Amino acid sequence: MSVGTFCNRDTVILRKEDSVVEAAKLMREFHVGSAVVVEESGGGAKPVGIVTDRDLVVEILAAELDPNAVTVGDIMSYELITAGEEDGLWETLQRMRIKGVRRIPVVNRQGFLAGILTSDDLLEILAGELAELVKIIGKEQEREQKTRGGLG
Repeated sequence: MSVGTFCNRDTVILRKEDSVVEAAKLMREFHVGSAVVVEESGGGAKPVGIVTDRDLVVEILAAELDPNAVTVGDIMSYELITAGEEDGLWETLQRMRIKGVRRIPVVNRQGFLAGILTSDDLLEILAGELAELVKIIGKEQEREQKTRGGLG
């Protein structure tokens, strides 16, 4: 299973020069906890950072800064890791765990933003797979009762 199959293609994007107020408004409007910061490059958007709702709280509110005086570029995380669309889910999950990140931008072969994969997305995928395993157990029990009869 590849990351490109499961990533969310509707990604909220920002530019470094955008205000953190604009970032907060976009996250609220689209009900997301992060936005990918991009730079236009050769016909596409290349991810250069990420801003999270936690960044807004810790870096702006807790520090009692004027949100109108701070840009996305001032608070975004610059140590950005990305996943390729063809990368495997398991390998990407391991990279996220090692780096301690809950969100990872997904890029195409040219390095342009293709989507985002979050730990919430991964939980949803895994929960669905586990539900299928539970159904297998139920079907096996049902089949066994039909072929061998019930006890008692």
